[in-house]
Parts: sequence; C-alpha cells; structure tokens
Amino acid sequence: MLRMPMPDDAVLARRAAIVAGLREILPGEGVIDDELERRAYESDGLTAYRTLPMVVVLPETTADVVAILRYCNAAGVKVVPRGAGTSLSGGALPLEDGVLLGLGKFKRILEVDVANRCAVVQPGVTNLGITHAVQDAGFYYAPDPSSQIACTIGGNVAENSGGVHCLKYGLTTNNVIGIEMVTMAGEVVRLGGKHFDSGDYDLLGVMVGSEGLLGVVTEVTVRILPKPPGARALLIGFPTIEGAGECVAAVIGAGIIPGGMEMMDRLAAEAAEAFVHAGYPLDAEALLIVELDGCGAEVDHLIEAVETIAGRHGATTCRISRSEEERLLFWAGRKAAFPAVGRLSPDYYCMDGTIPRKRLGDVLARMKQMEALHGLRVANVFHAGDGNLHPLILYDANNPGELERAEEFGNDILRLCVEVGGVLTGEHGVGVEKRDLMDTMFDKVDLDQQQRLKCAFDPGNLLNPGKVFPQLCRCAELGRVHVHAGQTRFPDLPRF
Repeated sequence: MLRMPMPDDAVLARRAAIVAGLREILPGEGVIDDELERRAYESDGLTAYRTLPMVVVLPETTADVVAILRYCNAAGVKVVPRGAGTSLSGGALPLEDGVLLGLGKFKRILEVDVANRCAVVQPGVTNLGITHAVQDAGFYYAPDPSSQIACTIGGNVAENSGGVHCLKYGLTTNNVIGIEMVTMAGEVVRLGGKHFDSGDYDLLGVMVGSEGLLGVVTEVTVRILPKPPGARALLIGFPTIEGAGECVAAVIGAGIIPGGMEMMDRLAAEAAEAFVHAGYPLDAEALLIVELDGCGAEVDHLIEAVETIAGRHGATTCRISRSEEERLLFWAGRKAAFPAVGRLSPDYYCMDGTIPRKRLGDVLARMKQMEALHGLRVANVFHAGDGNLHPLILYDANNPGELERAEEFGNDILRLCVEVGGVLTGEHGVGVEKRDLMDTMFDKVDLDQQQRLKCAFDPGNLLNPGKVFPQLCRCAELGRVHVHAGQTRFPDLPRF
C-alpha cells in the first residue's frame, strides 16, 4: 500500500495556528477542520484531480470574507474561492497548504428591480434560481449553462459562463452590470451597478472571467430580460457532420441570429435520446437544434428560412416544435447530453474550445482521425452558433493509461482549435486543465503582461495560485524585466 508522507511538526504547528486564527473569525461551524468533512471539497467538476484542502471556511457575510482575506494576506496563506464546485477546468481545485473559501451560504436574492431590468443577488444563488426569482414578472436571466440547476452565479462570473442561448443574448460578461468584490488585502470594491455603463477603466470586464485570481465576488447585479413573446425550435438531422456545420455557417451568414443553435453528433444524440426520449432521429450523423424567438409572425418567417437553408445543405429530417412542451423536450435532450453520455462509458473527459464557425466540418473530421490515433471515442456536443466545442472523450479510469491518453487527446483537440484560428476556451475557463497549453496561444510577453494585471490585484500571489498561468513569476521582477531565473514551473497535479 502506498502511504502518503506524514507532515513534519512545523507544518502541523502552522496549520493548527491557521485553524485557530480562522476560528476566531468564524466561531462554530464556519471552519471545517475534520479530514473526512474536508473530503467533500477535494475536487470540482474536473474529478480526475483531487487535493485535500488544509482547511475549509464558510463565511456568511461580506464582513466575514474581509476578515478572512485580511488574516490570510497578513499570514501569507493561500486562498482558493469556491462556489458550487461545478468547474470543469479545475478552477476550484484546492491546495493542501491553502484555505478553501466556500461561498455556499451566500444564497440570497437581495433585490429584483424590474423598473431597471436587473436583479441583485449573492454569489451562491444558482443560475436557474435567478430566473425562478423573476419569472413571475415576465423576465428571465439569459445565460444558461447545462449545469444551470446547480452552478452558481459567482462561479459563472469567475468563468464567464455561456449556455445554449449565449449566441443571441451573450455570455455572463454581457449580462453582469455590477459586482461587489473583496481583494486579497481585504478591501471591498464596487464595480458597475444599475447604471448602464461606467466611464472608468473596464475593471468589471476584467473581473468577469478572471477565474478567482483577482478577488472574491460577494454580490452580483445581473441584467434580466423580458421573456420573448414566442419561441419555437427546429430539430434537424443531417447525413454528415460537414453538412450540419455548413448549415450553421449559412444560417448566420443569412443574417439570422437564433436564440440558440446547438449540434450533437450521432453518438451524443443516441445517448441523449435513450436518456430523455425526445424523439431525436437516430439515423442522422449530426443533429441540429435551432430555436427562433420573437413575435409570432417573425418566428414563422425565420423558421421557414432556416428550414429552406437546411434543405439546401442536405438535411434529411426537419421537425418543428408544435407546442411549448415539445420545444422544451427538444432542449431537454441537449441539456441532459453530458449525464446521458455517462451511459456509454464509465468516465468521460469534457473539453471546451472555440473555433471559427466555418471550420466546424474540418475540425470534426480531424477529431475523427484523432480517435484512431488515441484509441478512444469522442461524443461531440457544442454551441454550434458561436463555435464553442464540448467534445466528451470516453475512457475508463480503471484501465491503466487511459486517463493519460484521454488528456493527451484533449490537448490535441485544443491545439487544433488554436491552429484553425480559435481559442483554448469558450466558457469553462483555463484553470489547471489548460494551464500548460497557454503558451500555444500566447507568447512570453503576453503571459507576463497578463500576470502584471494579476499582481496589481494580488501582489503576494495568494489568491487561487497555480491556475491559468503555466509559470509563476514574482511580481517585483515582472515590473522590471522579463523573468528567467525567477520562473517556477508548477508541479504535476495529483491524480485520483
């Protein structure tokens, strides 16, 4: 049996002192020290990696967060913020020598302001919970990740999450208009608000998608939208993936911006159909779901136009929703695609990369070739309208070497995304998953400049360290010269 090395007396003494200091700030159940209870926080949605946090703290107020960060900053203790833990890039992976700061108790809707079309919520409120809070007034919150029933708005802000309707209504960054945040030094900062825009530097834009590296968000003001008067969806089957990809580009090229446009390959569609029974055509190599929303006459016109475009690109089936229940059923299969693929394999590795729409066919064909190279299957589910791919690489962690092959397969997919003019991520973030691929997209000058921004917010590199940047640079050196000897490669991550 492999035994983990025991920590030395100095490490144990420091940990005991940190736990005691945190208990003074959060008496009672606010500090989790027990090893078994800490196990619940050892991983996020990237479950291949697990680390037991040194200690977990569960603040309830902004004042609690201020006190915790001030204490950790003064003591030189690392801090990893965590929402619901649904991150698929390891963004909330804890550190064995760091404090895990859980925001699960920040779950209140503070205000619904219909007149200003916004809502003020705490970061632990779920994505879908915002829509539930405003739907009686005829409004909803547009970004809708597949995990919206569980993922929190604080995590959405950290990763700039999207969803099936982000093509028309934007990502989180387009729907967040204000935040309250606490810096590592314990300073409370408000960015944006209910007003339309700010005349200052776009620090709100910097914070959304910053992956917990710059500050801890304690309040979010989001834009809410009136529910469209009508919405219908088309379920379109194609004999080839290339034909479906060309249809996507043609629809956008025709000036049509659907409320949502999603694609699944045959493997993913079969799994979703067996799970949800939405009536997906099982003889199609690619399945496209296109939703049009607006007034009735507009929706009817756009549906006819999309149906015509699909026919020109070889569609073999086209089914149009006849009721709201049927429209939601079309989407139920897509929303359940990730868990449904779990029926096909004991494990799968969910990727995230973005490419130009016109390269969809080429990229999917290249990925099919990679399947043979790596000896693993991949099911494709993605936001076709904006080119955001979500390949699901199937593997069995019980078979020696399969996890490593799945990771290398994923790395090849991401390199391909960059090669064709795309980027490493669309909504999952970089975290630890794509950290060591950052130099395929950015050179050293780019990465150093990005780290200077990190240093402006967190000069001690204590907030969520080890994420995003492939090399750790000291802030003092970044300000003067390019760092060479001062760079430290992060160690390999512990696998489960």
